[in-house]
Amino acid sequence: MSATITGLRSRLTSYGDDEFSLFLRKAFIKGAGYTDDALDRSIIGIVDTSSEFNPCHGNVPALIEAVKRGVLLAGALPIAFPTISLHESFAYPTSMFLRNLMAMDTEELINAQPVDAVVLVGGCDKTVPAQLMACLSANIPAIQLVTGPMLTGSYNGVRVGACTDCRRLWAQYRAGELDIEDLARANDELVPGVGTCGVMGTASTMACLTEALGIMPLGSATPPAVSAARVRVAERAGQLAVHAAKEKITPAQVITRESLENAVTVLHAIGGSTNAIVHLLAIAGRMSNVQPEFRLDDIDAIGRKTPLLVDLKPSGAAYMEDFHRAGGMPVLLKELAPLLHLNVRTITGRTLGEELDALPPPFPQQIVRPLKDPLFPASALVVLRGNLAPDGAVLKQSAATPALLKHTGPAVVFSSPFDMAKRIDADELDVSPDSVLVLLNIGPVGNPGMPEAGLIPIPKKLAARGVKDMVRISDGRMSGTAQGTVVLHVAPEAAVGGPLAIVRDGDLVQLDVNARSIELLLPPEEIERRLEAWKTQQPKKKRERGYRGLYKRTVMQSDSGADFDFLRANYEGAEGPGE
Repeated sequence: MSATITGLRSRLTSYGDDEFSLFLRKAFIKGAGYTDDALDRSIIGIVDTSSEFNPCHGNVPALIEAVKRGVLLAGALPIAFPTISLHESFAYPTSMFLRNLMAMDTEELINAQPVDAVVLVGGCDKTVPAQLMACLSANIPAIQLVTGPMLTGSYNGVRVGACTDCRRLWAQYRAGELDIEDLARANDELVPGVGTCGVMGTASTMACLTEALGIMPLGSATPPAVSAARVRVAERAGQLAVHAAKEKITPAQVITRESLENAVTVLHAIGGSTNAIVHLLAIAGRMSNVQPEFRLDDIDAIGRKTPLLVDLKPSGAAYMEDFHRAGGMPVLLKELAPLLHLNVRTITGRTLGEELDALPPPFPQQIVRPLKDPLFPASALVVLRGNLAPDGAVLKQSAATPALLKHTGPAVVFSSPFDMAKRIDADELDVSPDSVLVLLNIGPVGNPGMPEAGLIPIPKKLAARGVKDMVRISDGRMSGTAQGTVVLHVAPEAAVGGPLAIVRDGDLVQLDVNARSIELLLPPEEIERRLEAWKTQQPKKKRERGYRGLYKRTVMQSDSGADFDFLRANYEGAEGPGE
């Protein structure tokens, strides 16, 4: 973007005559009723991700109106435009499959239109990562505005909320503890209104991390979707977008290595979703100003010195509305201040330290624990390595069963989600509570789209005996709302010939979280022999068309954020004609 050309004159459509391009542009936009006075102002774009398939974004129209009010109060012109909308339950095969497409769509529309800054409105799991990836690549002034968490419902007098309670109740139904009528009644209460999941799942995690990154003002992550506070946050976002445009505060100035480290500190302190690890690595890959490269091991290292402080499901007991009433992210950041880089710049233009110094004094509350009295001592999330995961795997230790954190057991292998669905509840399945359930081919390439199928269900015959948890391993993901001793994001994945591909029923698998180790207990020569045999057995791949083909050809592994290789800041692809 030019330093001097702003507003309607920027990014003119190419007709070979810039003055004619501007004349034509003004003629068409005046068809919407704008005056010359309005069109002479700075333009703030507002990314609209509303969809009738997306209840998490059901409040987006109201938020956009509030953003517009803030923009107008600051003297600029707001113009909203739509992009792709992704909802977890309404995206086939997965929303993760479409995250990179949404990032591309958002980046290109930001670059294509005459906007001096943008407000990115979104909330559901893959939306915020996609928007952050896009704004870093476009690198024009941008502010994130999340839709906010939903409120809780009530089932049989007990508070419930999406989606940790969805999984708990479904597990009870599978174990025969709930009948179908009870399940149906619960289904009416789990999502009582619009907004994102009301626990520390991926949406809430990404909202909190975005506030920690500094590209969203303090106090923005937790106000409920249906609250007046959420609307006020939207109005302020509009005003700050105008300020960011005037001061030319770009995402690259705000999201730095230091602010990424702050976000990872918060990730551990909230017991956040393992999905956030993939997203943070993808975001880091869009940054040309991160040296040295931000890697999985950085996430583990920060975790070793960071305690879990926030008592929210699935690692704790409360809900996002409780976190908000306890003061939300500002209270947590104040508590974490000794572990944070306080000199990082935020979207307001002030440093994080200056923002925290301006906060009112703390008040008594039970949700955010003090550093000296944590909910969990450190490493809520861990990075594992070993011959089964040479490039890494992750586990949410704070939501696991402590007795299973050091465990050796025989593998029960499922070759795909379809194989698992067919056999997991079969009476003849050779499985015991000590078994290690292994699911293959649900990584970035294998499914494709890395589905949230890593929370392999407990076989029904074991669930009926009261078994609540087992060690489970896959190259896929798990919902941030889920609990269990589940190893995820194994890299390289099975579909590209990672060691996971050659695990067989009965092979001993050893998990040792303290040692950060995940090992297949076979001699190295046997592993090598099986990997060579696997390669010779692979059928010749057909070249696929369309987005699916592009995805499979260019998606990276989970340890690189599962972004497309050509979208990363350091991409050095082969040059084509005209490049």
